[in-house]
Amino acid sequence: MSYIGKQPATVALSTADIADGVITTAKIAADAVTDAKIADDVVGTEHLTANEVDTSALGADAVTGAQIADDAINSEHYTDASIDTAHITDANVTNAKLAATLQVGKQTIWVPSNAMTPTTSNGAERNTVETTSGRPDMQVLDFDKDSDEFAQFSIAFPKQWNLGTVTFQFFWSGLAATTGVSMSLEAVAMNDNETIDVAYGTAVVVDDDAQGAVEELLVSAESGAVTIGGTPADNDLTYFRIGRDVSDSNDDMAGDCRLHGVKIFYTTDAHNDA
Repeated sequence: MSYIGKQPATVALSTADIADGVITTAKIAADAVTDAKIADDVVGTEHLTANEVDTSALGADAVTGAQIADDAINSEHYTDASIDTAHITDANVTNAKLAATLQVGKQTIWVPSNAMTPTTSNGAERNTVETTSGRPDMQVLDFDKDSDEFAQFSIAFPKQWNLGTVTFQFFWSGLAATTGVSMSLEAVAMNDNETIDVAYGTAVVVDDDAQGAVEELLVSAESGAVTIGGTPADNDLTYFRIGRDVSDSNDDMAGDCRLHGVKIFYTTDAHNDA
């Protein structure tokens, strides 16, 4: 600006010298407004453009529950293992909330000896064994040392069963110095309107070379796969025959084998019987 005569002295402007609404954005140089020029509580949500505030602009623990809208947090906002039992109220998890994969796979059925029936031919002998008065009485089946003897039982598997092979494990005790016992299992499935006069599938033998004393509870290893005879299907009744295989070279215990029960292992491929 040019002046005629003497240039007036420079005088600093105060807010009183500036009328309201006079200074527009065009009058303000880039980066001229600093934090010190902004009064407290002046910047509101209307001054922020969309996506302007990112995580770097938020202080630690700055976002509280009051800042989060209802129903704003979904499963994608949870990190793995971030939800523990402290976050779940009692009786709040129902079956519908459990993934189906949590309820399928290998399952177990326990069949005690008192749920078995000695076969009509070459049947094992039922027995009740009392150890000491007031202690558990054992309901067992005694299998002879000199000839193969058998017992049978049946299972109506749930529809969850995948109709495949099963395995087994037997629980027993011995009446002589326990060296070894061999037990076999075979099975056949039958359905509605099918004959019950049908042959078992191939027997599978499992050996238990026990190292226990007389009248100790002994548990065999799990057997190999037992293929069930017939054509397994939903709603079948499956018969099992278990026996002592005294002709097996590993069966060398010179006394009865007392069978306490059998675990049957099967596999499911659904989480319910619907």
